[in-house]
Amino acid sequence: MEMRYRILFFISFIVNLLYSQNIEFTAKVSKENLGLNERLRIEFSMNKNGDNFTPPNFKDFTVVMGPSQSVSESWINGKRSFSKTYGYILQPTAKGKFTIGQASIEIDGKTYRTSPIQITVTEAVSNPSIDKTSNDVAKDNLFLIAEVSKPNPYLNEAVSVVYRLYVGGQVALNDLRSVDTPKYPNFWSQEIRLQDYDVENCTHNGKPFRCIVVKKVVLYPQKDGNITLEPLTLEAILSVPTTERDFFGRPIMDQVAKRVTSGNRTINVKALPEAGKPANFSGAVGEFSFNVTTSKKELKSNESLQAKVEISGNGNLKLFDIPKLTFPTALEVYNPEKKDNITTSISGMRGQVEEFYTVVPQFKGKYPITSVSFSYFNPKTEKYETINSDEIWIDVTEGPTGNGQNSSNSIVKQDVKTQGNQFRFLQLNSDLQPIGKSSFFGSTRYYLWLFLPLLLIPIALILWKVQQKKTSDIEGNKVRAANKLAKKYLSEAKRKLNDKNTFYEALERALHNYLKAKLKIETSEMSKEKISELLSLRNVNPQTISEFLGLLKNCEMARYSPIDRVSMENDYRKSVQTLSELDKQIRK
Repeated sequence: MEMRYRILFFISFIVNLLYSQNIEFTAKVSKENLGLNERLRIEFSMNKNGDNFTPPNFKDFTVVMGPSQSVSESWINGKRSFSKTYGYILQPTAKGKFTIGQASIEIDGKTYRTSPIQITVTEAVSNPSIDKTSNDVAKDNLFLIAEVSKPNPYLNEAVSVVYRLYVGGQVALNDLRSVDTPKYPNFWSQEIRLQDYDVENCTHNGKPFRCIVVKKVVLYPQKDGNITLEPLTLEAILSVPTTERDFFGRPIMDQVAKRVTSGNRTINVKALPEAGKPANFSGAVGEFSFNVTTSKKELKSNESLQAKVEISGNGNLKLFDIPKLTFPTALEVYNPEKKDNITTSISGMRGQVEEFYTVVPQFKGKYPITSVSFSYFNPKTEKYETINSDEIWIDVTEGPTGNGQNSSNSIVKQDVKTQGNQFRFLQLNSDLQPIGKSSFFGSTRYYLWLFLPLLLIPIALILWKVQQKKTSDIEGNKVRAANKLAKKYLSEAKRKLNDKNTFYEALERALHNYLKAKLKIETSEMSKEKISELLSLRNVNPQTISEFLGLLKNCEMARYSPIDRVSMENDYRKSVQTLSELDKQIRK
């Protein structure tokens, strides 16, 4: 029996010895000679899985990426094949000859080591061969460009800016969010809301890319000279292919967060020419038509008509004054009512603005509405143009007559006509009788009403001081206003559950106003990192912070993806619960 165990032990020892002889743990580099501005890739490979991998000390190199790990396993004709690799990308720090030391691994309780590798680093080369990291690939295949329609516009001429994101190669865009949004302080601006991200195929410098329009805005410059546009900064979550392969030979994708910016763009705004500028020019720039009409030209006195001044076309319709009509003083005229029907597209504002005058004549006669003129600058012809309205006559067919009723600057009063005993002599002797002595004077009520104002004076002073203190509390007023707005928009969101866009806009406003009230920060400071930091300082539970940030992300994502009513109701309920939890946890 003892001899049998010895034989089995010996056979097992021989098998293990033979098997251990097949274990390999090696190191190889992509190049042994490289320039100072080049990179090399080093891989440590084993044919059996091990533990406690220890890389060498890369003391003469900078680790640009790593370690990346890949595992491959296959069965061919009943024979198992296994490979596991640790990879690094290195950048030399100086010229010279350097040694990459040994790496170690434990396999089946035994330690294996690689052989040292000699590397020679020379002067920087003109065409470096660089092993690119995932960040390098993302950098080469992702950029943001602000495309400006007119780099040299006139003052108040429409300029469109389209922010286009370019994605190339096999890089896939997973998520996108805004980090810094330009404010356009020297422009009248209006953003063109995007319903969804549209992806198009395009080229840049001869290379194919996928283009995504992420933002559109129309600008009207309000001062001349060189104006710098603030950059738009986005953070993109990308899937970037690596040099590693999975079991089926497909490239392993690496998740990379990359920030891109459109950079600063300068617009040279030209001042409007002084030569030929009309005296009545009020800042209109574009192409317009101008017309003055009345609802009727014949009526009776004390009837009314409407006079309408209309300007239509395309240009800065919201940024100039409408010419005023002048009327004879015999016509009673009410303050004009302004209406507009303007749409803003990527090419600028288009539509019409109108002013309506309600006119009521007092006397019979014919009255003129004198001609008025409207002047504007046409950037296409680079000239000022003036349009004059026609003179309009109003014929009042019935009513009292007045002398000089056709005059536009005076009214002659009518003669006074008496009828019957309209101004008869008033009776001087009256039949008035004295009334009995009142019981009010000297009563309790009399003295109460007499001294009540004196009692109210200190109360009024106290209330006035309280109001003054409340008014001077600017920060507190902001907090109270933000609280009211948060409740208002939360209620509005509940009413708009049938409209996705309006619902999420109201919900986002409610969340932002809540933060204004509780954290005393402005909307421009509300990055997710800032919100998370401030809530953490207020001892808010990390889970509650995550839920709040998740709601903000849902509001952003809802603009670009379909959302059903159930999800909207869930987001509303979650908002109420999260705000309630924040109220409990935030410590003043």
